[in-house]
Amino acid sequence: MKVLKFGGTSIGSASRMKKVARLIASGDKDIVVLSALSGTTNTLVEISDYLYKKNPDGANEIINQLENTYFEYINELYSSDTYKNEAKEMLISHFDYIRSYTKDLFTLFEEKVILAQGELLSTAMMDLYLREVGVRSCLIPALEYMRTDKNAEPDPVYIKEKLLLQLEKYPDIDVFITQGYICRNAYGEIDNLLRGGSDYSASLIGAAVNAKEIQIWTDIDGMHNNDPRIVSNTSPVRNLQFEEAAELAYFGAKILHPTCILPAKLNNIPVRLLNTMLPDAPGTLISNQMEKGKIKAVAAKDGIFAIKIKSGRMLLAHGFLRKVFEIFESYQTPIDMVTTSEVGVSVTIDKVKHLQEIVDDLKKFGTVTVDNDMTIICVVGDLDPANLGFSAKAIDALKDIPVRMISYGGSKYNISFLVKTEDKKRALQALSDNLFS
Repeated sequence: MKVLKFGGTSIGSASRMKKVARLIASGDKDIVVLSALSGTTNTLVEISDYLYKKNPDGANEIINQLENTYFEYINELYSSDTYKNEAKEMLISHFDYIRSYTKDLFTLFEEKVILAQGELLSTAMMDLYLREVGVRSCLIPALEYMRTDKNAEPDPVYIKEKLLLQLEKYPDIDVFITQGYICRNAYGEIDNLLRGGSDYSASLIGAAVNAKEIQIWTDIDGMHNNDPRIVSNTSPVRNLQFEEAAELAYFGAKILHPTCILPAKLNNIPVRLLNTMLPDAPGTLISNQMEKGKIKAVAAKDGIFAIKIKSGRMLLAHGFLRKVFEIFESYQTPIDMVTTSEVGVSVTIDKVKHLQEIVDDLKKFGTVTVDNDMTIICVVGDLDPANLGFSAKAIDALKDIPVRMISYGGSKYNISFLVKTEDKKRALQALSDNLFS
């Protein structure tokens, strides 16, 4: 059994949903995870925003527009009046349910219920279409098995037990359709997985059923060795090790969220990134297999702030670094990079909600300076210290770029550089030219 996840752009039009249906109607007994149709979640967020502002008329106007968009979609999707009418009744039911929230008090709980409607709509539409074209399809609700615990982390034991019970009910089904992103929390309330969304759902489901493979279908031909929007002549990376993929995802490769592949890694299930528009392309295979002696890819993460604490009196004192890191912990602000010297320590952050409070507290220990508009550039591959010259090759590529920080040794899979965002494009192109040409 495989788990196939399709993002919103892959099913963003009726013609694309039909194409996806042909891909999954292969005769294999697979589980298909769907996101909401592209643009739907953003529109549901906009509806929620109107309701938070106590503007039901504004919310109803957006609801009507979205409903009309869906009616046009199903008129193109279904051929028979029977399935078209069934789909219309389903749409009306969901949109009337959304409208019911324009009459009462609106809180975060109601917002999560509204946001869940996107995935509930897309999966119901796909299930109906598959049945119209003769595929033995079944809709299994994610809200029946996907749950988080009291720490808002997925509960793998519960997920496996309840999902297997769902699958056992339908022994003659070929394709199981289910929702990504949505779940229930430990108190039974509708919630969502946040990090990684539908990709995370696919990975958790794959681990629960011990899938042969997890496939993430998007509109990009796998993970590229650099950002194709900025750098010329990039190419897909055909094989990545899980840690390499996680590093790239964390440091800016938008095709994948860094946490979503952890269940697959722990259960040794390969993850394949594929392109719905080019289904015959090999894509990128992520597994526990490491290709030795290769630098794989470069990624960049913008919106970085660099904070330097200089204190010749305090740095070497026992407990100094602990006190510094406790300040970031107290404001729940994660650190990306760390470098130290004899008289100072520099760190980078990308969450700046409490930046001023952090700086004020750090001033108790020394002189504090902050640089903004910075970018972390991450070079990923087999960067084991035993591979002589690999790190030097990456550093040499940036010989004409001002580098604010370098982080190397924390992982044998990456070396990271902090540069000004205005130098990002030059830096990425220089690395591509030097490492991959």
